[in-house]
Amino acid sequence: MNHQRHYAVLFDLDGTLIDSIGLLLATVRHAFSGYAGRAPTDEEWIAGIGTPLAVQLRPFIESDEDAEGLVARYRTYQREHHDKLVTAYEGVLDTLEQLYNWGHPMGVVTSKSNEMMDRALKLLGIDVYMKTTIGFDSCSLSKPDPFPVLMALGELGYEPHEAVFVGDSPHDIKSGNAAGVTTIAALWGPFARNQLEPYRPNLFLESITDLPGAVQRIQAGAIAGRTPRDGTRSLKKPD
Repeated sequence: MNHQRHYAVLFDLDGTLIDSIGLLLATVRHAFSGYAGRAPTDEEWIAGIGTPLAVQLRPFIESDEDAEGLVARYRTYQREHHDKLVTAYEGVLDTLEQLYNWGHPMGVVTSKSNEMMDRALKLLGIDVYMKTTIGFDSCSLSKPDPFPVLMALGELGYEPHEAVFVGDSPHDIKSGNAAGVTTIAALWGPFARNQLEPYRPNLFLESITDLPGAVQRIQAGAIAGRTPRDGTRSLKKPD
């Protein structure tokens, strides 16, 4: 009998577990209000979601003083409006409960600050399902580097071949692929399939409620001796 343990399931946060896109856009618009330099467009800011704030700001700042002022305005607005503008995507809590009951250890890997990560997880009741949470302040490297994913696996006591990473952005897919886990692209976030295809996730999902079954099939394939990197697939609900 095969006694392989249940796969670990790692998640990005913004755009994957929580719908915070409206907050992020409102926050950056506020931060750049009155700024003399060029402000990012909504499309430019969304493209950077999944990377640390300092990295997102870098193309639009002209001095360290500018950066300090923008970050201060960003953080102030974000803290003030966070709780009323952040929600869990439909089906997230039910899906996490199912995975938890099936015995899958779970974790979050995000480039969000630990302060705001912890606040969102607790606010939405996601924290109770997570055995590890890796935010920007948890380590010296951020996505798309593989280190945060590997750090989360280390805290869970898992190897990359025993895990999946679910994320909505190219940065998530690049990080997970480099770490050697099975990557799952979340199409319910702000990125379209054609924006994620060049980064070669192992699987596309249109709804998070499809995740438990997908993880089960991925693990069954590994038990049967098939590599999880046997091609990119897509799962969607039947009509």
